[in-house]
Amino acid sequence: MDFDIKYNDFRQEVRTYCEEKIAPHAVEVDREQFYSKDVHKVINDKGWWGSIVPKEYGGLGLSTLEYAIIVEEISRVCGSTGLTFAAHNSLGTYPINAFGTEEQRRKYLPPAAERGALIAFGLTEPEAGSDAGGTKSRAEKTADGYLVNGTKCWITSAEVCEYSIITARTSDEGGVHGISSFVIEKGMEGFSIGKHENKLGCRGSNTAFMHFDDLKISDWHLMGKEGEGFKQFMITLDGGRISIGAMGIGLAQAALELAAKQAEARLENGKPISRHQSVQFMLADMATQVEAARLIMYKTAWLKDNGHKHTKISAMCKLYASEVAHYCTDKAIQILGLDGYTERYPAERYYRDMKLCEIGEGTSEVQRIVIAREVLKELAGA
Repeated sequence: MDFDIKYNDFRQEVRTYCEEKIAPHAVEVDREQFYSKDVHKVINDKGWWGSIVPKEYGGLGLSTLEYAIIVEEISRVCGSTGLTFAAHNSLGTYPINAFGTEEQRRKYLPPAAERGALIAFGLTEPEAGSDAGGTKSRAEKTADGYLVNGTKCWITSAEVCEYSIITARTSDEGGVHGISSFVIEKGMEGFSIGKHENKLGCRGSNTAFMHFDDLKISDWHLMGKEGEGFKQFMITLDGGRISIGAMGIGLAQAALELAAKQAEARLENGKPISRHQSVQFMLADMATQVEAARLIMYKTAWLKDNGHKHTKISAMCKLYASEVAHYCTDKAIQILGLDGYTERYPAERYYRDMKLCEIGEGTSEVQRIVIAREVLKELAGA
């Protein structure tokens, strides 16, 4: 595979820009817990909000692989920004392009791509997290369209988005049946934002509740057909897991670089601690795992770009990359010692930001269920 060689110049260009324009804001947005308009503009100046939006709708039309590299490099300097960026692209623009009507694409994709009008993804509910089929929000059919009532929680960019894709039940069928998806807009009567979450990590990425109280929308806002919402969201999550994997790899890479640098700088008995075999073993394991996770990400993105089924491998990508991020950020703190436990170095921020990767867009346990299910299906068909 020639991924590293083929995309090396692209990665270096992205990395340089992220280090110069995004990294300087990372500490502040984390400490103050706010979504930075300055960072938003920095990303918009490169057109990255429209990374995977087709050019005909104002986007860059990049491949999934190129987009994943951008997610990785942004996350390497700021996990908060990496999360916001990934959610907007993978969970916001993608489903509108894949499942929306032509009119919906024409209305929502150009502003999302050209000025970064953020799109949120309203799936999770208080009683429907890992069990997305437990959705209780309802969209009752009316003469003019639908009347939506319900609550969504843990929604990235809820307070700062302009549009949102949401799911709601349009029939009394249980489980995953009878769930439909809609595109709604900030400012609609009956659509309000609730509690802002005070999170452990990714604190510069906005997270809050969404409430729908007799929200009136027309048939025009239905995405696809009634009852297709759950299927649409599962397909969307297959791709979204690539970006969360990329985010984990970016954090792991940052932790590795910091640990290696400080291992050379920290002295014990007059010698760098990097001379200790125990430290070398940790660095070797970190580097090996990051490399392996990146290769899985490359393969997953390639499969998606070339129209191949990628449900199993995308779950593997997110699962492995998130656990590599856990290992690397943990070992970085260990190598830095008490310095790693303070704000003096970003190791503790990497560690806090990493945890989202093991929970968001399907927990590690859910990924293992998906992988096992796909393996058993393959064996049954062999």
